[in-house]
Amino acid sequence: MPHLRDLSLSAVVAGFVAVLVGFTSSAAIVFSAAQASGADEAEIASWMWALGLGMGITCIGLSLRYKVPVVTAWSTPGAAMLITGAAGLPLAEAIGAFVISAALTVALGFSGWLERVLARLPASLAAGMLAGVLLRFGLNVFTSMQHSFALVFAMFLGFLLARRWLPRYAVLVALAVGIAVAALQGGLHLDKLQLAVAMPVWTTPRFSLAATVGVAIPLFVVTMASQNVPGIAILRAHGYRDTPASPLIGWTGAANLLLAPFGAFALCLAAITAAICMGEDAHEDPRKRYLASVAAGVFYLLTGVFGATVAAAFAAFPQALVMAIAGIALLATIGNGLAAALGDPQERDPALITFLVTASGFTAFQIGSVFWGMVAGVLATVVLRLRKPAPAADPPR
Repeated sequence: MPHLRDLSLSAVVAGFVAVLVGFTSSAAIVFSAAQASGADEAEIASWMWALGLGMGITCIGLSLRYKVPVVTAWSTPGAAMLITGAAGLPLAEAIGAFVISAALTVALGFSGWLERVLARLPASLAAGMLAGVLLRFGLNVFTSMQHSFALVFAMFLGFLLARRWLPRYAVLVALAVGIAVAALQGGLHLDKLQLAVAMPVWTTPRFSLAATVGVAIPLFVVTMASQNVPGIAILRAHGYRDTPASPLIGWTGAANLLLAPFGAFALCLAAITAAICMGEDAHEDPRKRYLASVAAGVFYLLTGVFGATVAAAFAAFPQALVMAIAGIALLATIGNGLAAALGDPQERDPALITFLVTASGFTAFQIGSVFWGMVAGVLATVVLRLRKPAPAADPPR
């Protein structure tokens, strides 16, 4: 039982915080996407069941297989795209589009093509992208003080004090302080909680050209560019460079393919929540941080089984608490990302450009700034590495 011996409270807390942040930040978008696709209340519960089951199995299975913190997620950009892209389509055709998108992910993942491309990516660009992705979460710690000063400042102070004397449990202390202060302020809304088990609902896929062109292909492209590529880059930025990317994406796509008829629209590698499980607060030993993602997988399984109940439980936390604990949990990761991005003077300009474009929130063609930050960094690298033309020889006199 080596895994149980290596398990720590800090890893469990990191896994819980990752799920808390991931769920509260985008669950409403998933509910809206399901409604836009024509799902009724039972089918929406089935979507949450399928997504929770898929994320839980892939988090646990891939993390235990490769002994690295692999965190999966639903595709938030994909869900946002479905709100408009799937509107008006019959649910069966939307499900058919999910199947096609998942099949494309399986094919690309196991082909190894994406891994060959990512292997050529400079580590400084990945670090700059990581810092840019997480910057707004760090800023949220302080912007949320404007309207919830007592709650957030108490959490921040508790984090600093614990960082001095109990560094491994600093995030846990901050979370505990936040829950205590929110309870004293009457900010926890637990009165509407009811235990309810979600049940899977099978929808037979129906395939159409309109759904393939309008939903399946855009969903695949958005998920790959905005989630899977950054997810691999963040894994590399934390030092896990020997973990093969192809099976991570391939098996995630395979789980998505099996669960798509139940409503799993797009499973992918996580970026922001993965960083929570990869930081020093998860475990001081990088070789044991995979247990944080295993813990996240267990919590995701619970969200699947008790979908509606867990949604209400997470909604009971004040938004300021969620924003603050996400930023606090990511402070060390942001610092490490900036240090790695700017450490090499020869790669500093491309890494800085990657960081700025990623942090800007720039979006084009429904693809977010994470992808465009990487594109800008690669472009800057190529241009700055161009050889200067040799000076012209003086004409003979």
